[in-house]
Amino acid sequence: MKPPLHGRHWMAITGKPLGATAGAMIFQKGGNAVDAACAMLAATATMWDVLHWGGETQALIYHPGLKKVIGINALGVAPSGATAAYYRSRGFTYPPEYGPLAAITPGTPGGLMVMLAEYGKLTLEEVLAPAIQLADGYPIEAQTANSIHRMRDTIAQWKYSRAVMLPHANRERAAPEAGEIFVQADLAATLRKLVEAERQARAAGKNRREAILAAYNRFYKGDIAEEIVRGTREEGGLFTMRDLADWRVIIEEPVSTTYKGITVYKLPFWQQGPVMLQALNILENVDLKAMGYNSPRYMHTIYQAMNLAYADRDFYYGDPYFPPEEPVRGLLSKEYARARFSRINWERNDPNVLPGDPYPFQSGTNPFADLLRAWTISPAPDTLPKSGGQDRPPGTALDDAAFMRGFYAGTTSIEAADAEGWVVSITPSGGWIPAVIAGRTGVGLSQRAQQFVTRAGDNPFNVIEPGKRPRVTLTPTIALKDGAPYLSFAVQGGDSQDQNLLQFFLNVVEFGMTVQQASEAANINSFQMRSSFGAHESRSGRMLVATSTPDSVRTQLTRMGYTLEFARLTSGPINAIFFDRAHGTFWGGSSNHGEDYGIAW
Repeated sequence: MKPPLHGRHWMAITGKPLGATAGAMIFQKGGNAVDAACAMLAATATMWDVLHWGGETQALIYHPGLKKVIGINALGVAPSGATAAYYRSRGFTYPPEYGPLAAITPGTPGGLMVMLAEYGKLTLEEVLAPAIQLADGYPIEAQTANSIHRMRDTIAQWKYSRAVMLPHANRERAAPEAGEIFVQADLAATLRKLVEAERQARAAGKNRREAILAAYNRFYKGDIAEEIVRGTREEGGLFTMRDLADWRVIIEEPVSTTYKGITVYKLPFWQQGPVMLQALNILENVDLKAMGYNSPRYMHTIYQAMNLAYADRDFYYGDPYFPPEEPVRGLLSKEYARARFSRINWERNDPNVLPGDPYPFQSGTNPFADLLRAWTISPAPDTLPKSGGQDRPPGTALDDAAFMRGFYAGTTSIEAADAEGWVVSITPSGGWIPAVIAGRTGVGLSQRAQQFVTRAGDNPFNVIEPGKRPRVTLTPTIALKDGAPYLSFAVQGGDSQDQNLLQFFLNVVEFGMTVQQASEAANINSFQMRSSFGAHESRSGRMLVATSTPDSVRTQLTRMGYTLEFARLTSGPINAIFFDRAHGTFWGGSSNHGEDYGIAW
């Protein structure tokens, strides 16, 4: 439906047309792909593209000088006092979906500034210029304006949120209308404070990097931090100055696996990206191409591999900087993948796929064997009256519409590349509508605390503690072939992300699609894993397929035990870049699923 992008010098793709324009503006100023990606991140965070400035940033960067992929961990942490006992004493089975008690510390400002300081070329002032213009006022899109309108009652609970997002309090529609100039004066002032800190540092003789980090310190230790803490605590949140001052962006080694000579990189196990690596290891044991694209056997195989990998995610993934230590070597071993592959039932769906035991595959013994034996596909009913912040009788399920909203909880994605060889893939998120705005900073806070659990039996690696990162769904990807960039790709959509990315990758590698064809191609989704949002429930055997799926395929899948659901678009809003080394050019794909947009030159 959309043409592929072609570029020779640079490529900028993200979730909003104006966001892509911000990237193009920075490229035209002489910036590299890191500069452009940071400008797109700042712009989309300002435009509430299912994220805001108090959210989190996850990035992979290919460094052409070092010829390696670098990970950026800019995920916030649980604040002081955010213990499992605290939430359970307040009647929550899990931290709530919305509100001040769903907030973790802001990560996106720090992630942006560290990436820019370490790997960019331009100043913070140059890179933030488009976002500041947007904060001063931009014509809001229908998608965002209508999201604010739908969530108006929730937004109205919070003093600073309603002041920004419901500007027409005396009208029938308090939310902005599509095309209206939407102004965020407090946010514009905050961004100008960052620029002011950078200017003052440069005037004092600091170099570019040091000046950007001076702005970082103003956000996390100075007057901006003070107002974030004051405003959040006024709304009932838990932040302290020490929570912000002690938080750090981590530049880390990604994890990887190989598939048919291609090395695929993901961030470590604090996010779900290794699920795709595990699924590729499982699928390596079968000839997918011979099955035929989206044949019943192919769809069944993909579904089963994803279920096996996601079951491991639900039990073993968590913050690797907190004990206990995740069994990383076992989970990513090819031998473990073969053992998991051997469990596939080729005739019917297995509705009770459980986590495996990777410890023997790294010469160890599982310290949580008792918890593993008791684990079930859906969480055991709790005696508490609330779950996921929703008042309902203990043990009852969310209605299906609420489950689906949580399962596909969106964000945005950012892809950038340039002729120097820099490549950036980012999946930022957090601070989506409805968000608590932190005082007069204009900063919408993350809601990621809901991805923690409060019981070790649900996941002993992901129990909430102060200073700990939740296991999140956000998952950028870079793949290298013969040591050089081959694909850079990401998608939004909660638990569907690595499902869509897995199939996108196979569409290119196994079936020879271009990145635009692959981003639009019909995929399937499983709902059999535990949802990362809300009440963390599961829908075993449910499969989303495209409405174009032939009747014969539908019949066979139904006979295999699947309950089918249908949608016209099933591939998710995928953004991607393919590196055409034969011609020295870029191919860009930007999904037809939403407002995602790319610009190239």
